[in-house]
Amino acid sequence: MKILRIAAALAVFIAGPLHAQGTGIAFGTPQDGDQPVEVTAEELQLDQAAGTAVFSGNVIVGQGDMRLTAPRVDVTYMTDADGNSTGGIDRLHATGGVTMTSGGEAAEGREAVYTVGSGQVVMTGDVLLTQGQNALAGERLTVGLDDGQGVMEGNVRVVFQPQDEAAEPAAQ
Repeated sequence: MKILRIAAALAVFIAGPLHAQGTGIAFGTPQDGDQPVEVTAEELQLDQAAGTAVFSGNVIVGQGDMRLTAPRVDVTYMTDADGNSTGGIDRLHATGGVTMTSGGEAAEGREAVYTVGSGQVVMTGDVLLTQGQNALAGERLTVGLDDGQGVMEGNVRVVFQPQDEAAEPAAQ
């Protein structure tokens, strides 16, 4: 059993970066998109006429177990048919180096767009996802927060750590 896991891990290393369309992954725990979105920052610039806000300085966005941190987050609010803001958040665009955590897993990238209505986060730019001691890297990570499923795309690289022999079940 251990030999098979090591062989699988070596196959990944020998193959080098994966150039497939994408690698499906699980990320964090599923989130309830109806939970409130909380944003904290050092500064807020609000443009009610445009239906936008800019949070800057140690920005933390939280919803359920999900946390997203960045130096700057631009928020676009939902609007009605007449173009008036309804007060709900439509989209958040985080820039300047972004970290997202959920359920003990973490992803880092240059920027991320969180579309609240669809519960989808798209992180781009040298994305690194860590899951325990395993790591996945690529250019684009798309995660559906409602089901915790994601896809890593663009020059995907994976490092799997073999399990400890002590964790192996005894042969019968």
